[in-house]
Amino acid sequence: MTAELVRGQNHALDRTRVEIRITAGGPVVAAVTLGDAQGRLPGTEAVAHPGAPRRTGIEVPRQAAAEHRLAVDLGALPDAVHRVSVLLALPTGIGALTTFGAAAPPSVRVTDLDGTGLAGYTLTGLGAESAVVAVELYRRAGAWKVRAVGQGYADGLAALLRDQGLPQAAELAAEIEEAVGRGHARAVPAPAPAAASRPDGHAAPQPPAPDTTTPPAADRAAAAPPAPSDGHSAHAPAEHGPSVHAPSAHGPGPTAPTAEGATPTAPPAGVPVDYRHPKRRATPTPATPTPPVGAPGDPVSPASPPAPSLPVAGDAAGWSMEERLYNQVWGMFEDLTRSVAAYRSASDFAESRLEQELDTALSDPRNRLGTAADAARATARDKHAALVTQARAALDRDLAQLAVESEVVEPALPPAFARWDSPVWQAHRSAQERPMALRLGDLHLPEVRDLRIPMLVRLPLERGLWIDCGPDTYAWRGPDPDRAYARRELGSALTDGPPDEAELRRLSLETAVALAARMLAVHPAGEFAVQVIDPGGTALPALAPLLETGVLPAAPVPGAQGVATVLEGLTRRVDLVQMAVRSRAADALPPDVDTADQLLIVHDFPHGFDDRAVTRLRYLADEGPAVGVHLLMVADRAQAREYGPVLDPLWRSLLRITPVPDAHLVDPWVGHAWTYEPPLAPRGSQVVRQVLARVAEARRERRS
Repeated sequence: MTAELVRGQNHALDRTRVEIRITAGGPVVAAVTLGDAQGRLPGTEAVAHPGAPRRTGIEVPRQAAAEHRLAVDLGALPDAVHRVSVLLALPTGIGALTTFGAAAPPSVRVTDLDGTGLAGYTLTGLGAESAVVAVELYRRAGAWKVRAVGQGYADGLAALLRDQGLPQAAELAAEIEEAVGRGHARAVPAPAPAAASRPDGHAAPQPPAPDTTTPPAADRAAAAPPAPSDGHSAHAPAEHGPSVHAPSAHGPGPTAPTAEGATPTAPPAGVPVDYRHPKRRATPTPATPTPPVGAPGDPVSPASPPAPSLPVAGDAAGWSMEERLYNQVWGMFEDLTRSVAAYRSASDFAESRLEQELDTALSDPRNRLGTAADAARATARDKHAALVTQARAALDRDLAQLAVESEVVEPALPPAFARWDSPVWQAHRSAQERPMALRLGDLHLPEVRDLRIPMLVRLPLERGLWIDCGPDTYAWRGPDPDRAYARRELGSALTDGPPDEAELRRLSLETAVALAARMLAVHPAGEFAVQVIDPGGTALPALAPLLETGVLPAAPVPGAQGVATVLEGLTRRVDLVQMAVRSRAADALPPDVDTADQLLIVHDFPHGFDDRAVTRLRYLADEGPAVGVHLLMVADRAQAREYGPVLDPLWRSLLRITPVPDAHLVDPWVGHAWTYEPPLAPRGSQVVRQVLARVAEARRERRS
């Protein structure tokens, strides 16, 4: 059964040799790009187009047409290829279409080699676009999936290729247009619209327009049995893609001779195309199937498909295991984003359809009363329930796979990525080099509360952090499960109402200390230091782990004098390091300048800050990250407003996080409101204090 996808939805593929069938309302150009894990293209050799229709594992048509068939062998693709994007573009000078919105929406279907549908997607909602990424096949955890993309570009094919990271986008787009122009005589017109109608009101099917030219091999269906569900065909003798001849980076080469030395000719009509490579013949599979094991007379049941391969930690692109795990975590984030977006879109569609059907059914006064009205409402609600159930089933399938992957990935994360309850912290020792990223907490969506994605940010931090401890600015929107999580995991005394100011301040300081401890632990000994501004002297209980282990040499000096001293010292450091970097004279720095990265924790802001101190704080927030000075504010946004618009740039330049779960982070991609959970240690755990003790010990060993 074909899975009908909506934009953003994905579907697992149980085979590697597929066809992609395209139907449009006019002539379109079909192309395929082969990208890495981030979707970037290494060069023009990673694009299959009418001027170069064959790449390893890929074959596309040579001309613009209203109907296309693309041959794809995912098993033959190089290991560096992780995304196979199918592109559609409107050719210039062929047909009357200049935008996709001027005709019926194109349709893309992924099928088996015998035409059995696997997944379909209709690109609705297009307007002024003249090029579009229709679907993409991507590799996740060793398996392939198809995703409905539908990303359009009004500036045409060059803009699309440029967006995929191709420097020669304009040149390649011109080359494709030239190749399509050469094949203009072979362009296939759009199918004629159906004129007849069936008794049920639907249009009668019409035969497709005849093609007077000989189509390429990718446009001819191969009569082959379906591949087994593990993705490897038991009947296909070819090891590599659908290309009959060796692929060339500059288009099709000369015809390769056969084993007998004769040049092969096109097969007669009706004869299946042999997709096997002429120089690589595999042993044919016996025609007689192996009889099932069992006693004579037992009923024979069809063999169940093999179970999907289990995910593997680090199964992503990257030079190191750390980079592969980082990319895998954000791949899980993207998959969860798309799956939930598809579910919400399908649910919204079901709601709108329910309203439309109810309006249509009740628009006739004769159907507003009696059994007819009840039957119409029941039918509409049944359809709505079926659509929602189908969408939820697809979401649950994706969530189950992500949950299994999360259970495999979470225990394998290094300390910089791991939760505080991970066993990796028990054996942690001083790091040898700075990690590429840091875990700031967890993210989850309301559709699935048990699946939490690590929130990783790259190091060094490009922007500071603002831990908001104000009860007026913190909107307690979390439902009951989030409050239960806060009470159970964070050790807070939250009630059914919003948390009070004292509770928020305590949790905010604990969050700041936990983040500081994590940054100290994942940096090499002596290359990261912490300073604290506490004008009111109220942060000492929360700073106890830093002070008792000696990681923080002394308690912060209270009052305005303490604020000025710390800010003046860090401002001087930023100025001197900037001058040394610009003049390439790092050896000329004064001996009293600490070149280690600095984390400044500011508590109880804006108490104790005058105008000069505020100006210096803004300077550190803007200029500090580039030279290793990072800002961590623990403050109430409402109190900071007393300074008026002078602090708005500071507030906007920092990343706001909360000491308790709150749905305030919105991704700019699809607009999901993610619930953020702070990186606090479990209640009663001494892991933060133990890690800080090891940091202090490593510092002493380095100095000795």
